[in-house]
Amino acid sequence: MNLENPTQENLKFMLDELAETLSVVNREVMDADDYDLDKYEDIKFMYDMIKQKGQLSASETQAFIDELRSVRKS
Repeated sequence: MNLENPTQENLKFMLDELAETLSVVNREVMDADDYDLDKYEDIKFMYDMIKQKGQLSASETQAFIDELRSVRKS
């Protein structure tokens, strides 16, 4: 999958992967419909960082979840 293109499908894929990696219990915060494609680059940056880092500490996980919340639609 080419994640360089900002599509709704790619956004959903990244958010699903992030939810899995971050062990998000409340998956509603990861609903792709709640994110604008104009925030795609921000989400891709987080996705790339998490994939590169691999294992995250509890505080890092919480920081990433908080950052995702900050780019959600209001």
